[in-house]
Amino acid sequence: MRPTTLDEVIGQTHLLNDGEILRQIVKRKEPVSLILWGPPGSGKTTLARIIAEGVEAEFIELSAVTSGKKDVEKVIEHARQNWNLQLRTVLFVDEIHRFNKAQQDAFLPHVESGLITLIGATTENPSFEVINPLLSRSRVLVLQPLTKDEIINILKRALKELDKAKLVTPKALDYLAELSGGDARVALGNLELSLSMNESKVTPEVVKVAAQKRVPGYDKKGEMHYNVISAFIKSMRGSNVDATLYYLARMIDAGEDAKFIARRMVIFASEDIGLAGNGALGLALNAFQAVERIGMPESSYILFHVATALAKSEKSRATTDAMYAAQSLAKQYPDAQVPIHLRNAPTKLMKDLGYAKDYKWEADFKHNKGFLPDELSDKKIF
Repeated sequence: MRPTTLDEVIGQTHLLNDGEILRQIVKRKEPVSLILWGPPGSGKTTLARIIAEGVEAEFIELSAVTSGKKDVEKVIEHARQNWNLQLRTVLFVDEIHRFNKAQQDAFLPHVESGLITLIGATTENPSFEVINPLLSRSRVLVLQPLTKDEIINILKRALKELDKAKLVTPKALDYLAELSGGDARVALGNLELSLSMNESKVTPEVVKVAAQKRVPGYDKKGEMHYNVISAFIKSMRGSNVDATLYYLARMIDAGEDAKFIARRMVIFASEDIGLAGNGALGLALNAFQAVERIGMPESSYILFHVATALAKSEKSRATTDAMYAAQSLAKQYPDAQVPIHLRNAPTKLMKDLGYAKDYKWEADFKHNKGFLPDELSDKKIF
């Protein structure tokens, strides 16, 4: 079911509409090195193959998981032979983020000379996983997860091709699309399993048995990890309880470390609630200790309880803003002299020199000369 032309591709209209970059590359037959960044099943490999075909180049595919230095050298040698025959070479590297820095460096001179056109595919943020020299010589294109309607269209096209459209109920199609998480491969794989299980009629019940439980597309060290925890924090900051609990549920469902979530809530209690609710820090800290001692899955009660409380709390950034202001001032004036009347005076000589002069050890005592160094006397932090 893999499309062979741009017109057959479903989704990614922001790259494929008239005038958009991929359409222009194929139309002009001028290959460009690309980094295709997107989730699994969004069409990265398909688009790379179509581009190679469209620019009349030989398509060579490597996987960074299974390929090594010798494989790359073979491709470069083959590309030289193509060059002598006036044939272009498009090298597609799947999961390019799995190549280390030295391996990625090996592509640079050949990309620069035009010997190969490199198309890398990655599910991880290329800013962190692809070396800067390679990024600067490539265009980074972001692919989106396919929408539910797009997945349904892909499934309908597959069923039409198989002449089995009448075997799958509309509700089953809808459920297949729902389970796919925007991944066309998952959707087609589940469809194939469902058809093989019951050839008379595929219903949502049949799909449920065939597909089992969909594993969330969540990598605890990857992009999604940072995106979801960021959304969780921002939802608490915005006092949106519904969004807070949704993102929390996603993290727990994906197997995120409960202590990591609790640790973030402890930080949030001071950073975003602060003086508006001094009890929030104690509550969050108790949650962390409870999670540490109890473990999952029972700690879910504690995480949901405290996340709800933090989201509903009034917010104050006063101490956070004051911290940044104080740190900035300390960097700007790192050597400002401590006023002599505030200095410790353990010896008679020090007292004679004016150390701790007129200072009184009493609650809320305010010295008439103030507390900040002279050059900072007019500065306000809080």
